[in-house]
Amino acid sequence: MSPKQQRGEATVEQVLDAALRLYASSGEAGVTVGALTRTSGVSTGSVYHHFGSLHGVLTALALRWLGRLLGELATALTATDDARTGVEAVVRAYLGFVRDHPAAARLLHSTTADQEGMTRTAEIRDSQEARLSPIAQWIEARVGAGELAPLPVPVIEALVLGPVVGLARRWIALGDVDLDEAARLLPDRIWRSVGP
Repeated sequence: MSPKQQRGEATVEQVLDAALRLYASSGEAGVTVGALTRTSGVSTGSVYHHFGSLHGVLTALALRWLGRLLGELATALTATDDARTGVEAVVRAYLGFVRDHPAAARLLHSTTADQEGMTRTAEIRDSQEARLSPIAQWIEARVGAGELAPLPVPVIEALVLGPVVGLARRWIALGDVDLDEAARLLPDRIWRSVGP
């Protein structure tokens, strides 16, 4: 990688790190170009050069953290030996991610991220293919082995992640959920919906 490319990557990282700090302290409204340049030390021109717009910054930030979340889920899942343990690992990894990275979790579960996901689903899925493929392959193998209900992969994903995402959104919005307790209770309930 050339020195220019390295500087460009460093600039992108500075902006994204600053954007998350601003988002954590002030929400989406706090992520302005002025605040980004002050917080990151990067020029306005560099922000527009690398991201195109403020929306581009938020999209890149969400994609960065989506990749990290999917990576953690894939790692948790593929480290298990059976379907039930895999479901438990995914639920705990997701809730652990939400607890450990509340600002990123709030961004990933935001209206902006939802809208972006709905309008650019195929593009986002393609960009995350390396992280999604191991998850889909794991599910297909477990369905084939009779360890999971004979359901399509998207249905199993929805049955496993739907309750977890709903609970994460509630914790983010209201804070009235004990994530550790949920990590103990949810896996068994979810397993009942996807087990053979």
